[in-house]
Amino acid sequence: MNEKSSTMKKPAGKRKLVRPTPEENEHINAGIAADPDTRELTEKDFARMRPAADVHPEIVEAYRRSRGKQKAPTKIATSIRLSPGVLAAYKQTGAGWQRRIDEDLQEIVARRKVKESLRKRGEG
Repeated sequence: MNEKSSTMKKPAGKRKLVRPTPEENEHINAGIAADPDTRELTEKDFARMRPAADVHPEIVEAYRRSRGKQKAPTKIATSIRLSPGVLAAYKQTGAGWQRRIDEDLQEIVARRKVKESLRKRGEG
């Protein structure tokens, strides 16, 4: 496709469907027609289709067992801005760097709670 292709533009804000121009659509369809392994599906093809769980239940079951939404979320997904140096330092520690940030923040919060408690009692 050419550099000015309308499908190459990234929509601002919310995602939206960017339809190909007639020229791009023609190019796409020509590629499909030239591919011997690709063809338009017929009504007969659609009638023969079955759910994946009927055809390959072991694959579907493995997919369903894979990690998904937490049943009882213990953490909340969020976005946070960190200075480049802080982020680089944690990432250099390898896998689990996000968990280590969480652990360090939990420790800081706990210390602050202790300090606040002592201050309220007049001991701090």
